[in-house]
Amino acid sequence: MRKREKFIGLWLSEAEYTHLLKQCALSGLNTSALLRHSIMNVDIQPKPPDTYAALLRELSAIGNNVNQIACWANATKGISKAEIAEAATLVRRAWRLVKETL
Repeated sequence: MRKREKFIGLWLSEAEYTHLLKQCALSGLNTSALLRHSIMNVDIQPKPPDTYAALLRELSAIGNNVNQIACWANATKGISKAEIAEAATLVRRAWRLVKETL
């Protein structure tokens, strides 16, 4: 059974229809969802770029690596210059990925 029981037809000019489709493309919503969000005063945000998922996975992996280095350093009460350099490299890599995505 449908969640929504009421249907409303809507006539649009070519310019209005083009604008609606453009807003759908920007938000990642279909026309019905976009119109429902609009009439309910829901803040419509642009769809995040497809690269965000890959960026978040990469940042998570980098965070895990840095955390492992920190745990090891705490357990052995020391850390080598090579390990510090590796952590710095991971942070620089994360920063580069963020800059490329934005």
